[in-house]
Amino acid sequence: SGSKRGKPVRGPVFTEKCERVGITLTRFMNEMVRANPELAELESVFASIQTAGKAITKLVQRAPIDGMLGKQGAVNVQGEEQKKLDVITNDLLKKVLKYTGRMGVIASEEETHPVPIDNRSHESYGLEPHEEEEGKYVTVFDPLDGSSNVDAGIPVGTIFGIFERDEDCHLPENFFPTETKGLPADQDCLRMTLRSGKSLVAAGYVLYSSSTYFVFTLGAGVNGFTLDNSLGEFVLTHPHIQIPPRGHIYSINGANRRTWDKPMQVYIDSLADGTNRAGTEYTSRYIGSMVGDVHRTLMYGGVFAYPADSKNPKGKLRLLYEAAPMSFLIEQAGGRSSTGVVRIMDIQPKNVHQRVPCIMGGVDEVEELEDWYRRLG
Repeated sequence: SGSKRGKPVRGPVFTEKCERVGITLTRFMNEMVRANPELAELESVFASIQTAGKAITKLVQRAPIDGMLGKQGAVNVQGEEQKKLDVITNDLLKKVLKYTGRMGVIASEEETHPVPIDNRSHESYGLEPHEEEEGKYVTVFDPLDGSSNVDAGIPVGTIFGIFERDEDCHLPENFFPTETKGLPADQDCLRMTLRSGKSLVAAGYVLYSSSTYFVFTLGAGVNGFTLDNSLGEFVLTHPHIQIPPRGHIYSINGANRRTWDKPMQVYIDSLADGTNRAGTEYTSRYIGSMVGDVHRTLMYGGVFAYPADSKNPKGKLRLLYEAAPMSFLIEQAGGRSSTGVVRIMDIQPKNVHQRVPCIMGGVDEVEELEDWYRRLG
């Protein structure tokens, strides 16, 4: 684990805890900052994400009652119909992140371009303008992943990744100029946003399911919190989550099997029939909601995959909003994440809505798949 300054991030140490309250996310972040003073500004960012998580929990739970299911009518930049909840949760997250005063740029799956944030303080404060107004962080997020499942009451989630603002980063050579059409001033925003997963300082998700879970990493392992509705606080319930090198569950949309490439077909067959290296017959579990499927993979082990297929030759998951943040989490939990050919965390995005094939889970499992790609190409 480490930060971009090269100094390893230290995990917090709790010598005692209150039996009635447990270790709340607020206390966890407080202790994290005591151990790593350079993360001080992340504290308010995490406070805002947990506030959004609580608000979205309520929205998702009440959606059928408040008439928030069904189509919004608009189509997002991906050409997908937006649900009412997509639009509401996107707006909510943008606002709470903006109000931290720590954001330089926000990029969302629901927005065409990264959005610069104006952090100027109110003139009545009488403060001198200074560099802090630029905002230290860039946040990328998918406000409501799996929203097409909401109508059926299936778990959905919010995925986020946080980069530190970096004045030295450059746009890739073969950058797509279409990204900045009509937005000459936004070169800076794109430069701040188009970063590989290994530049992330934090990543995580909120899963809205039987309970609301908040699972994240700051580069010192992965910890999971559960919303205690009676306290209105997230409480540490899953400290130091670790993925075993091999599990016995695979999670993939098997209906697409005939459209996968050969290495993927052979690999999944070997898991199903027990001809894999471990000689274990796997069972199949697939929710079709990335946050739910990755959460189960973190809890029980195994492998989650959304590979490329003939319909989606580049894969379906977005590198910036889904694949890279989840890969950071999986690696911090001791797992591995790959396209089958390259490590997802190493991929430099050329475009904010770029898609990648995605296979993540136990180290042994993902290495075995990569081996099939080397052998069968």
